[in-house]
Amino acid sequence: MPASKRVIPAPVSAPEPISGHRGRVLASYAFMASKARFLVRLPTLLGIACALLLASRAQPAAAQTPHPPGAESSPTPEKLAHAAFAGGCFWCMQPAFENLPGVASTTVGYTGGQTKNPTYEQVSAGGTGHAESVEVVYDPSRISYDRLLDVFWHNVDPLTPDAQFCDHGNQYRTAIFYFDDAQRAAAEASRKRLEDSKRFDRPIVTQIVPAGVFYPAEEYHQKYHEKNPVRYRYYRWNCGRDQRLRELWGSEAPQSEGRP
Repeated sequence: MPASKRVIPAPVSAPEPISGHRGRVLASYAFMASKARFLVRLPTLLGIACALLLASRAQPAAAQTPHPPGAESSPTPEKLAHAAFAGGCFWCMQPAFENLPGVASTTVGYTGGQTKNPTYEQVSAGGTGHAESVEVVYDPSRISYDRLLDVFWHNVDPLTPDAQFCDHGNQYRTAIFYFDDAQRAAAEASRKRLEDSKRFDRPIVTQIVPAGVFYPAEEYHQKYHEKNPVRYRYYRWNCGRDQRLRELWGSEAPQSEGRP
């Protein structure tokens, strides 16, 4: 039986970015800092986190090796396959996949654009055509591509074009990058099932497009939620990601921090 039609409120508009979603975190904190009444309720730890976040942005970019479609990020058995998804801030998409049984590795980076060897600053400023993305290497004998698709859908807002939560711009679009005809068919079928469920009262705008060269992001972005858990949690909370996912998916929304 199709699920009852759920009327989803439009996401709240976010202020214009300073420089990507990390800049937006700092702008938001500066605004809150001017409100003494709010500061009384704001834990001191969050203030420290934001100061550290600013410092972390100054870390030098490490050289990364691009991954042509289907190329292994490291030597792996032939039985492993690739998947790639864009769902807004890649900090928040990596935790959704990395601990799934059958997933061998996850890498955050940039794909879908025309600029070669892009940096974070170039992508977050827009104009490269790339989207912040996550590449998943998995064992199809242990986890199906359909399962990865299900995790993807429940960690994104598929109704908003060129934006995710507080991050606005084409670099934060949602997309499924398929590596072969089987993945394309599965992705299109999953989108149709979601449309036929009548869960949403607005069209799904997530792209389903061929995978291109995947450029791994700078090392300090990899597993950011593990390296900088306080800053990561503050960003995720401030961006309203989990609140929006609960509005969209109800009881099917992922648990805290995007883990299924």
